[in-house]
Amino acid sequence: MPTIAPISALRNYGNVLDKVSVGSPVYLTRNGYGVYSIRDMKDEEAFEKAEAMIQLLCELNAGIRSAEEEGWISEEEFRNHMHNRRLAHDNV
Repeated sequence: MPTIAPISALRNYGNVLDKVSVGSPVYLTRNGYGVYSIRDMKDEEAFEKAEAMIQLLCELNAGIRSAEEEGWISEEEFRNHMHNRRLAHDNV
């Protein structure tokens, strides 16, 4: 369960940090509006992994849409393309 506290609570930051735990961030407010969150590093790592997965899925969907619009390539064409990219990268 998240904790909501005014940003002025950071004057006693130790008390605020004691309220942070996995799955229970602290949200800091200014004039009644949320401005910051403090969360456990395990939550941050999970968030970053989820963000990377979403980005990967978006790229995969873009590739599928492109293939459906422009046509699919053969496995051999794909292998040649990846081989040429690797050669170009190695020569940099």
